[in-house]
Amino acid sequence: MRDGQSEGKTGAHPNKMSNQNTPNRRGNPPTDKPDKRMTLPSRFQKEVHAHLSRNPQQTGPPLNLNESSGSDKGRPYNPQQVQGRIREILGKYSNGFWVSKLPQIYRELYKQDLPTEAIKDLETWTHICTVEKTCSSNPSELLLYPSKEQTTTSSPSPTLAPNSACPPNTPADKPSHSPSPQRPPSNHLTRSGSRSPQSPPSSSSSPSPPSSPATLSPDLKLKLEELLVKYSNGLWAHALPKLFQDTYKTKLPGHVLENLHLLSDFCTVDFPMPDNPKRAILYRRSSTEGGGGEDENCNRRNSSVSEEELRVRQELGRRLSNHAVPSLQIPKEEYPSVLVVEATNTNGVILRYIGEGYSQAQESMEDEMREFYGLNQSSPSPLSSPSSGQLVAVRAEEEEEILRAQVCDVMADKVKVYYVDHGFSEVISKTKVFELHEKFFQLPFQATKCKLAGLEPFCQEPAVLKKFETMASGRILLAEILERGQTPLVVLYDTSQDDDVNINAACMKALQDKTLASPLQVNSAYMNVTVSSVCSDGTIYCQLPSRGLAKLNEILENIETYFHSQVTSEFLVSRPFCGKGCLARYKGKWSRVEITNLHGSRVLDILFIDVGVQASVEVFELREIPPPFLRDLMAIPPQAVKCCLADLAVSVGSWTPDAVQWLREKVLNTTDCSMKVAKVDETKRCIYVHLFTDKSFHDPARSLNHQMAQSDLFKQRPDVFLTSHSPAKISTPTLSSKTSSSSNSTNGSPASTSVPAKPHLRRALSGPKGGGGGNTTSTSPPETPTSPSSSLKLPPLLELPPAGNNIDVYVSVACHPGHFVLQPWRDMYKLVVLMGEMILYYNKTEQKPLNIGKNQIYAAKVENSWHRVLVKGVLSNGMVSVYELDYGKHELISCTQLRPLIKEFRQLPFQGITAQLAGLKPRQWSEEASIVFRNHVEKKPLVAQLEAIQEATNPWDRKLTVFLVDTSQEERDIWVHDIMAEFAEELTNEM
Repeated sequence: MRDGQSEGKTGAHPNKMSNQNTPNRRGNPPTDKPDKRMTLPSRFQKEVHAHLSRNPQQTGPPLNLNESSGSDKGRPYNPQQVQGRIREILGKYSNGFWVSKLPQIYRELYKQDLPTEAIKDLETWTHICTVEKTCSSNPSELLLYPSKEQTTTSSPSPTLAPNSACPPNTPADKPSHSPSPQRPPSNHLTRSGSRSPQSPPSSSSSPSPPSSPATLSPDLKLKLEELLVKYSNGLWAHALPKLFQDTYKTKLPGHVLENLHLLSDFCTVDFPMPDNPKRAILYRRSSTEGGGGEDENCNRRNSSVSEEELRVRQELGRRLSNHAVPSLQIPKEEYPSVLVVEATNTNGVILRYIGEGYSQAQESMEDEMREFYGLNQSSPSPLSSPSSGQLVAVRAEEEEEILRAQVCDVMADKVKVYYVDHGFSEVISKTKVFELHEKFFQLPFQATKCKLAGLEPFCQEPAVLKKFETMASGRILLAEILERGQTPLVVLYDTSQDDDVNINAACMKALQDKTLASPLQVNSAYMNVTVSSVCSDGTIYCQLPSRGLAKLNEILENIETYFHSQVTSEFLVSRPFCGKGCLARYKGKWSRVEITNLHGSRVLDILFIDVGVQASVEVFELREIPPPFLRDLMAIPPQAVKCCLADLAVSVGSWTPDAVQWLREKVLNTTDCSMKVAKVDETKRCIYVHLFTDKSFHDPARSLNHQMAQSDLFKQRPDVFLTSHSPAKISTPTLSSKTSSSSNSTNGSPASTSVPAKPHLRRALSGPKGGGGGNTTSTSPPETPTSPSSSLKLPPLLELPPAGNNIDVYVSVACHPGHFVLQPWRDMYKLVVLMGEMILYYNKTEQKPLNIGKNQIYAAKVENSWHRVLVKGVLSNGMVSVYELDYGKHELISCTQLRPLIKEFRQLPFQGITAQLAGLKPRQWSEEASIVFRNHVEKKPLVAQLEAIQEATNPWDRKLTVFLVDTSQEERDIWVHDIMAEFAEELTNEM
């Protein structure tokens, strides 16, 4: 569904304290003070915790709670002086910054600590500044702007915090995926204080060049803001020129990119790559009309009420009018389990959430109701005259169940009721209806509605509803929540099979007209076949002449004309999701694609369904299918037919690069191929064929199958890729070589529409000059094996505060208390941005012979993402053992999945750092203890208090000794070493 770690959910660190804000348990060295519990009297702890939680991201010397927190709280300060200084700071950072960064900036500029009382007073200083809440689920995460840009703080902006990337739910986003990211529920990680204070220089501190206009015209500003509205998770600045040209059919004025501060009225500029000031992400600022419509967590404030609930509240009898039923809250998880009840409209699918607080709470309530309304003499009597709209208790036909219901219609001796927790109606006898006791009003109605994403135009289509009934009704499924609101927008997945089934996409396919598919019969021959793609595993995709293909080409030509005549941003894809059908450029023309995977919210994988080519692109390169063409286009089945060559001794998946290249050179760019169908494999959805480059399909000896079988193309030559030689000096590919079409890139950005997402399709899209889907524009002679250049430097070391300080971290890997891997939370979003860039770059680079050396740094493809890795070992069978330098995981991959790590991807310090838990004696940890430890820390955001830093020559050999603190609970902080010490003691006592 969605990449876990890349599902970007950056934003506010969910723990309520960070850095100095966690009580300093370090105290004296362990030899002097074995008990590291805080010495502050218990009656003050809650007050101090509440005080510290308001200032979550300070840096500097550790805070001694017993010395400073109490005295600082009451210390008087000069508001006029502080206001003047904050005005000066906002003058420097006119695009705003996180309130959590203010103490650090203040200390650096004025060599004094910012009075903590001033933090609380910020919201009242409206003449100095504007304090604004983000869309983060953490209500204490605030942004600070100059007062002249004041906006309503009650309307959180969905664009300020780039939730695209994050650690896993990943649910990134996500995550985002992260399954980053983008709609982070409150339990998802969000970035805290990570926006760089290096805002683009304001016009006051850095005047624009004389040739550049000092301001933007109102019309230009409106158009730019309209584009940013479409991309709530941020937009790369380099994408603006092409996006502006495509949308408004006019060129973006050149001075805009050189003067990004001109956009500060309506957007925030972020520089996730400090080494490259030209790489900026633009986030639209909130506006007064933004409102909660875009706020994906708004259900916690203005929770929606379903039609049934509204009717119940309005029509309750006078007796029950004082009993209000609370609104149903959407689960915090991004992927909650749901029981689908029924759907007569995909815009109003009735379902129930499964889990604690939902189905479990309902079962407990119904058990209590069964006992309360039992058949004994003291049980309540039936209602004598139920009224329409009244909430009642109903004895179900089975005589055992007592359920909550709403009276819909009253007849002579019967009543029609709607079961508000189960989502269906029934006509029953009046003798089964009882007054609902007030204690059963406490649980929200459990039957609720959702809307299926992508099916809105076909919400009542009989074929769609029939397919949904077959696949989903009465089943427990996984729901990906894309939008939280009155009726959540979701994608449903059936995860009961080996491969997850996207219910939304399957329902969409029910619209296809089978008569428009390519005709295929065993022993039949077909001419004028076009081979559109050759995959590295030997699979090929072909297009056959058919009515569907002719109609498809006609519609796509009309769409080209339609887009040229439209000047609007309404066709930009603002909410991508897996299974969504839309359009992307292929060889300069719009083609149908399906989104197959999301890496955060800005980078995604797509499949060109009519040519069988996969690619990785940025979201701004996608377009919605215009409504006038949607139904006709959906009716045409994918025109790419998946085929395999028959009668080959080598199975699909075992092809050598030489064999793949030979076949590509033979068939791509040839429109006069022919083929004969040998077998149809329905289970693999694959057609086995004999392929010819001419019309000689009657002579098997002339088939490409026969030629390949007689050749030595399938002889493995692992020595081409594996070597134990020392690395040779080579020239590493630079960004200037990563696109063959300058029109598709800006500021060195890859032309990602011509990027295959999978390595086995890496030749599929090589630019507008490529003749075929699997062709390459390269005309250089064959290359000799290469290795990473020894002249390329390693990234700088990850900066860490001195021992005794606290940092927000994310634990990516946890083996046991003696070995786990931390990632600093502060720069998490930069890692997600980097990985997105690596996906776009490496998914379009060719696999080349590579000298692989032990202890060398490379880029490696692991599952669907590219990682920076250290080679730990090279095996004789072509496999390589690698260590992910940003995540701390060990993986075993094929040597063909390695690429040189270019300079651009060596700027961000490696984010994974090994650690051990402080406060414990060294020991051999049992598997039981390791499981307990993992359950408390792995994949979680925590606060780490640095006890010691063990430096090393290589960044991956550094090791920290830290205390880990879970500060996510309001009532108390959880010190993990206390839990492990107690567990170890219990084990010792048992032995």
